[in-house]
Amino acid sequence: MAQPPILSWEGLGLQQGGRWLFGGPEQADIDLHIGPRDRLALIGRNGAGKTTLFRLIDDQIEADRGIRKVKPGTRIVLLEQDPDFTGCDTLMDFALRGEHAPAEHEVEAIAGQLGIDMATPAKGASGGERRRAAIAKALAQEPDLLLMDEPTNHLDLAAIDWLEGWLDRYKGAFVVISHDRTFLKRLTRATIWLDRGTLRRKEVGFGGYEAWEEQVYAEEARAAEKLDAKLKIEAHWLERGVTARRKRNQGRLEKLWQMRAQRAAMIAPKGTAKLGLATEEEFKSKSVIVAEHVSKSYGERRIIRDFTLRIQRGDRIGVVGANGAGKTTLLKLLTGEIAPDEGTVEISKKLTGVMIDQQRSLLEGDKTVRQVLAEGGDWIEVRGVRKHVQGYLKEFLFDPKVVDTKVGIMSGGERSRLLLAREFARKSNLLVLDEPTNDLDLETLDLLQEVIADYEGTVLIVSHDRDFLDRTVTLTLGLDGSGVVDIVAGGYEDWEAKRKERKSPLPRAGRTGSGSAKAPNTPTPQPSPASGKGSQKLSYKDQRDYELLPARIEELETAIARGEEILADPELYTRDPQKFANISKGLENARAEKDAAEERWLSLAEMVEG
Repeated sequence: MAQPPILSWEGLGLQQGGRWLFGGPEQADIDLHIGPRDRLALIGRNGAGKTTLFRLIDDQIEADRGIRKVKPGTRIVLLEQDPDFTGCDTLMDFALRGEHAPAEHEVEAIAGQLGIDMATPAKGASGGERRRAAIAKALAQEPDLLLMDEPTNHLDLAAIDWLEGWLDRYKGAFVVISHDRTFLKRLTRATIWLDRGTLRRKEVGFGGYEAWEEQVYAEEARAAEKLDAKLKIEAHWLERGVTARRKRNQGRLEKLWQMRAQRAAMIAPKGTAKLGLATEEEFKSKSVIVAEHVSKSYGERRIIRDFTLRIQRGDRIGVVGANGAGKTTLLKLLTGEIAPDEGTVEISKKLTGVMIDQQRSLLEGDKTVRQVLAEGGDWIEVRGVRKHVQGYLKEFLFDPKVVDTKVGIMSGGERSRLLLAREFARKSNLLVLDEPTNDLDLETLDLLQEVIADYEGTVLIVSHDRDFLDRTVTLTLGLDGSGVVDIVAGGYEDWEAKRKERKSPLPRAGRTGSGSAKAPNTPTPQPSPASGKGSQKLSYKDQRDYELLPARIEELETAIARGEEILADPELYTRDPQKFANISKGLENARAEKDAAEERWLSLAEMVEG
């Protein structure tokens, strides 16, 4: 028999700000059931009520109607996006505060793996230190149900990798709100989608969410087109825009791959520029930033060592590495904010930049959207082109009616999106983005991808969002903390592949991050054993596994998709609980076998590569 839920909300309805956020006269009340081993992605636009739903689950606020049921003894822990450190002298004070505070030694054990000193003063702690302290507190409480609101914000790649490993081994249930597509794809097994006051659930992980979303929107669009009222049809402009944007971005990805191939032809093995597809004069004429043998140290520590790169007009460059590895220093060197100790950085005099950093201050709460964008008027200059402010708001996924809304009542994600809209309107040919994806929902990330792709200037992006980098950048600059900067044509996955070639793991916890490199869930095609001079001879069994495992992995993926499709029937559990239990168990076994098969094949591929 399938196990009963550990938490459920039945008939949930909530009013907020004079309107129904959930339920209400135009939407059905929400029903939510969370099982003891659920791995759920909670998806929804900024302002849809995701964080509010978490607070309802955690019993922090009361609903206007509905029944909340919790299995006795269930421990629910909420990892908030912006936890309150007020009144705490140290990070440990924060961790030990509260009714159900964990044991200090449990906090210390997890903090050590995350590489965070809990004696750090809370007042001066960075965003990354606060985030890791909050994670240590949450995990040390040994929850049965863990609610995570943007857990990867402010974390470096090593800490994200460690958290993924912990959650992969975790025996309880979790629900996660995140913009990090890679994180969601690797960990979730089902998706709950909060959309216009309605909650839908499908037994597919985030990897299948976008296809499901487009199917729902397509069905709604067909229904809307049958109605005579124009307002009913217009209500779907945003949904149609999201689907169209994703299709356009597929075409942009094709163009991005071509740009990466062209850029790869210009990079010598050590990262210096060489002639590939242009003459030397043409190549130099397109250069906007030229760094030659640049080094930078702070005290005895060498942050950047002998770095050389020509940045071309139109380049999209990602900067990755653990916290403390030197990403911000490299960014400041390339933009001329600081000078190198050795070498030179030449910046085109025609370069005018816009900087959007991770510490972006909140917009003034008493101002309206119109005042923020158009200084109270109806028109805004968008990179030299005059646009009506309400039309421009639609481009950034806002309902035009919000034009006179006070910024102070908008959600954090909506304020971040508004700030992006304002900054992208400025005329520039250099765009510098430092952790731009924090606080953004998935639709806004799709929009940001589109804006960057269409931007005519050069873009520098510091980010820990692996999927976002894979979708946007032509070059990746990877820092390992030793001062060496890898220059790789491509995105995060290309940099990760280069690190694996060198067998160079992410920095361990306690230095600049935590955890170790983890193989991606989807194996990369590898050369056959006969190819490559460094190939290692395999045993008969190894050779057979190497040849047959890809087909077996494909069979398992098909079986998993088939099982998830069956479990998507919301009535199955009530109609035939034994069948539900059997299929759930079969899915668990198939996923475990698939993971083991991928690990086995990847290890064989490394042997083949020698």
